[in-house]
Order: sequence, then C-alpha cells, then structure tokens
Amino acid sequence: MASPSTLHRSLELAGTLPALMVAADRVAATVIQGVHGRRRVGQGDAFWQYRPYRDGDSASQIDWRQSARSRHLFVRETEWEAAASVWLWRDASPSMQYASLRNIDTKAVRAELITLALASLLADAGERVTVLGSGMRPTSGRVAVRRIAETLFDESRTGKTPPSLPPMLPLPAHGTVVLVSDWLDPLDNIEAVIRHYASGGVRGHLVQVLDPAEEDLPFDGHVKFEGLEAEGQHTIRRVEGVRQAYGARLAAQKEGLQRLTRSTDWTVHLHRTDKSPQTVLLSLYLAMADLRRLTAA
Repeated sequence: MASPSTLHRSLELAGTLPALMVAADRVAATVIQGVHGRRRVGQGDAFWQYRPYRDGDSASQIDWRQSARSRHLFVRETEWEAAASVWLWRDASPSMQYASLRNIDTKAVRAELITLALASLLADAGERVTVLGSGMRPTSGRVAVRRIAETLFDESRTGKTPPSLPPMLPLPAHGTVVLVSDWLDPLDNIEAVIRHYASGGVRGHLVQVLDPAEEDLPFDGHVKFEGLEAEGQHTIRRVEGVRQAYGARLAAQKEGLQRLTRSTDWTVHLHRTDKSPQTVLLSLYLAMADLRRLTAA
C-alpha cells in the first residue's frame, strides 16, 4: 500500500502533468504548422542534393552518372535521418516566480511551457531529448516528453532553492543544449556557461523570458521594490526618473547576450510573458534546424 506522502505526490502529479502536457502539445501543434520540413545531411535514404567530391569521401558515394556530365566528381548527399541529442534546461530560481499582472504567466510557468513544448516538437521529429542535469540519457518518442514533464515537476518541488544558471556538465560533442531563463545574471557568469559547452563542441540556444514590467518599468511615483532572491528592498521616489537609465541597462544586457552567442555560433531568442509562446518557439525550432544543416554540411 502506498504511503500517504507517495499517494499525495501521485495525485498532485496526476493533476498537474496532464494540464501542462496538453498546453505544451497545443503550442507545439500550432508551431508545427509553420514548419515546412527540415533538410539535414547524413545517412538517410532520401536523396537531397549533389556536392563536389572532397578528400576523405568514399568512392562508393560518387555518383558516376552525374560526374560524367562534367570534369568534376560529385557525391550524392542524403537527408539525415539519425536522431540528434538535445539537453533542455529551464531556470526555476525564485526570481522566475514573478508576474506583474494577474492574467499572465509567471516567468517560471512560461519557461516550463516553452521547454516542454519544444521537447514535444523534437520528440515528434525523432530527436532524443532529456533534461540537463537529470542524469537521464536522451530518449525519443512520447515517453521522453512524459519523462521530461515529470522531471520538471519533481525539480520544482524538492524544497531546495534552484540555481539561476544551468550546471556545467560534460556533454558529447555535436550535442545541443537549449537553456531557458531570464538571463539577468552578470554577463561574466553567463559567458562561463556558454564557453564551457561551446568549447566542447556543443551547439546551443538561449531563450530569454522576461515579464513586461521588467522590460517597460511602467511604474510611476514612489515605489518600493523587493528582490525575490534575498536582495532586500529598495525604494525609488520617482521611478519615471530612472526609466531611461533602466532601459539602457537592460538593453546592454540583451546586447551582451547577443555578443556572447554570436561569438560561439549559438543563438538567442527573446520572449515576453504577455506574448504568445508560439512565436518564440517557432523561431527557436527553425534556428535549431538551420544550425544543424549548416554544421552537417
């Protein structure tokens, strides 16, 4: 017979996961309508294109009929059907538990939705996915999406304060990480994470999730701000007087993220919680497809 704590967790899990997975699948289904296939070079059977012969290519790859039409040797390239491995991570630290309006998601909820919807898209495309730091091997299919949902659920209910930056772990070269956060940590700390993975040949994508109030600072007059991660309180007597400086500081943070990702051939995608998640998810999904195609060629 299950213990009361186990039974309570099972009931909580049963009530939460279906709603989360239904929402993620709905977002993924909308996004997939905007995707018109992904072409990747590899060991599949479907012919894609010809390319010039290169040193190291097998003679069996040469298309002699096409080559006979010119003075050059050509190789038949096929569409890649081998699954890739993707490690997903979302920031669940206290600063993500913020929503400035009652009718929008907290940053944490939106980050979780984007992460799980992306897992659904990738799994349906035959990719292997897992949660970064979970210790579980990447797997494919709907069972992988369920495992990711359960892992995210468990991580958010451990009672421990999650870190605001992803763990720096050894991953196989040519793997991919997708890291979802508000990315408001110091740029030096973020750079250390990017450099760690990029130096090992891991491709990566950042998704920055921000609340509209964090972008616009729409407050006026005398306002007391309180940090969600024990930063204490800070009172500003005329918020409108610091709005311009605040906007410049946030713009510098975003530009820093662009610079860091550009130098490593990673990508960064911006998202506000008052906007549809489908837009950023489509942008992210297509960027992943384009990056794989370029690196495989």
